Amino acid sequence: MTNEAVYDDSHVDSVVPPGPSSSPRSSGFAKRRVLTASRARVPSALRAELVRPPAGRFQDLGEALRAYACTHDQALRDEIVVNEMPLVFQLARRFANRGEALEDLVQAGSIGLVNAVERFDSSLGYAFGAYATSTIVGEIKRHFRDRAWSVRAPRAIQELYLRLGPVVDEMCQRLGRPPTVAEMVLETGATEGDLVEALQAGHAYRSMSIDAPNAYDATLAQNLGELDRELERADDRIGLAAILKLLPERDRLIVRLRFMDDLTQSEIATRVGLSQMHVSRLLARSLAELRSLYASAS
Repeated sequence: MTNEAVYDDSHVDSVVPPGPSSSPRSSGFAKRRVLTASRARVPSALRAELVRPPAGRFQDLGEALRAYACTHDQALRDEIVVNEMPLVFQLARRFANRGEALEDLVQAGSIGLVNAVERFDSSLGYAFGAYATSTIVGEIKRHFRDRAWSVRAPRAIQELYLRLGPVVDEMCQRLGRPPTVAEMVLETGATEGDLVEALQAGHAYRSMSIDAPNAYDATLAQNLGELDRELERADDRIGLAAILKLLPERDRLIVRLRFMDDLTQSEIATRVGLSQMHVSRLLARSLAELRSLYASAS
């Protein structure tokens, strides 16, 4: 089996097969570089670098990999990595729109590609493309596991949460309703405590700023409640309402006009037909009586 980077549809999504005039088995190392860069639709800023003719000493990827396995020449490794970067871009796009920037996914995939070049053993007879795909995808998934969670959950809980997605979807279709926790425990074999913890941890996967605007240009902070300072006076108001009933009707009216309707003593005097001085004395007497009654009731 050849060691050329022949990309299989079973490993890479949306790969356009090469045309009859550019078979991967007949293409040279430099031609493969141009072909893979154009097929992966690499951003234009990087395409010039990726399709640049290799510095190279080798026209075959398998030959280059065998040479690196013997010499561990860092320049040769870099040449192989740059040549195979379109595969990283293509695999990274499979995980796009999941809350992580494409640049971060490409960086994680690049680490996987370097590891694939370092660890590939051509003597086993496997294609480098298949081996590199598995290594790159694994590194991208590791990035999601280790870096994407807003609140870091234990690894076992993370893996259980990821297992629950397909299980819950399948059970919903089979049962015609969302499964209960007990049913999910039987289906997954996990303990009820771990399953509940995994479901709760799923809410911590991604956080949202309380200052981020929603579809209505309002922020979560604007809808958050705050401490009601008047709540502390609720008991006082209830007790005072009962005591007010013990005052004479005219005194009750004066207290209400002064402290609830916020009228001045002169306005109250005009309203009830008394002098301002008389209203002042009635208010002072009523307040003293209310304090005494409230103290004795407490």
